[in-house]
Amino acid sequence: MDPGIVRELTSPRIRAILRELPPYAEDAALSLQRDLRRLNLAPEVAAAILTQQRLRTRARAKFGEFAEDLLYTPDGLEQATRLEVAAGHAGRFYTASLATVHDLTCGIGADAVALSALGVTVAGTDADETTAAIADANLRPWPDSRARPGLAEEFEPPRDPLRARVGVWIDPARRVPGHTGRHGRIKRVFRLDEITPTWQFVLQVATAVPATGVKLSPSMPHDAIPLGTEAQWTSYDGEVLECAVWWGPLTERPGRSARILHHNRPPVEVDETMVEPEVPTATALPTSGWLYEPDKAVTQAGLLGAVTAATMGREVDPGLGYVLSDLAVDLPYARRYAVREAMPFTVKSLRGWLREHKVTGVTIKKRGVRLDEDALRRDLRIGRRAGDGEQATLVLTRVAGRQSVLVVAAD
Repeated sequence: MDPGIVRELTSPRIRAILRELPPYAEDAALSLQRDLRRLNLAPEVAAAILTQQRLRTRARAKFGEFAEDLLYTPDGLEQATRLEVAAGHAGRFYTASLATVHDLTCGIGADAVALSALGVTVAGTDADETTAAIADANLRPWPDSRARPGLAEEFEPPRDPLRARVGVWIDPARRVPGHTGRHGRIKRVFRLDEITPTWQFVLQVATAVPATGVKLSPSMPHDAIPLGTEAQWTSYDGEVLECAVWWGPLTERPGRSARILHHNRPPVEVDETMVEPEVPTATALPTSGWLYEPDKAVTQAGLLGAVTAATMGREVDPGLGYVLSDLAVDLPYARRYAVREAMPFTVKSLRGWLREHKVTGVTIKKRGVRLDEDALRRDLRIGRRAGDGEQATLVLTRVAGRQSVLVVAAD
């Protein structure tokens, strides 16, 4: 798709056609294509309409009811910030009373749209001409916000960004165009020295414009966080999506923090002020009590001490993330399990316990233990499908340095 086709898609006629299309169905695509051709549409325009219909169906998972209002490219949709996360980004710039934000790598404009909806004017750029045209089309409800083709490195900071109330948002490319992984998705990069624009460029912009934010991989190394900034790991429904680094007036709490988002629940934030100085570790297998599994954003932010502090608990073994406690505490950033049994891990003893308790179906969670789950199920003589007996969750991990199994039940 080229910018000329994007302009066609934004015309009143084509927008009306897009609004009337039903959700995409593979078995109806050919007949719909024939219907579009009867409207005397150019083949490339008809194909673009079908592509938008298909992408909008996928986009509902990220943008909900607003998915119908946007245009997409396949790569742009995959890389776009989901609505709830973009709203959090935009909120920082809005709270800092910024008038203009330069979105130097705007993609299809998800963050730019969220900023514009709060009344912040966006000057977006993207290296790809078609992607910039898509972003500009998505910004059409806000005439002051625009997107154009351009390189992030061409950005010229204002002489007095604080007085001008100017900020910068950068979402560096972390994918390698033309290279796909085994699941067909574009190959991702995770190291700071592989992103585009470079990490050095990001640091230069942050020096010139104090109100700068950057979206990075969740694998962001803790020792690379610039002094005085806030690095926040964000998860949605248990999946860690990003680590965003915030400078200057966009910093709410310097250091590391975690933001936990769930569908239809208020956000939860954890920061270093909630963490005890040293995380205690278990010295023996528990005989009862509770196992806590922190949200992955908490774990990747290195904030496990917030869980041990809140529960008066101890980590099962250094670096594994599970927490044992005698207290039942409701934490919005950790899942709690009741410990039914704990034993040193051997297939024979575990198989005997399962047989004794008439367990015919298990869920296996493992951390810090290397094993083949399918082979273990065969050895335990437990099928993948549950029978008529009891169900159990098995946590295979290390406790106090020993391979152990905890039989737990979700609380």
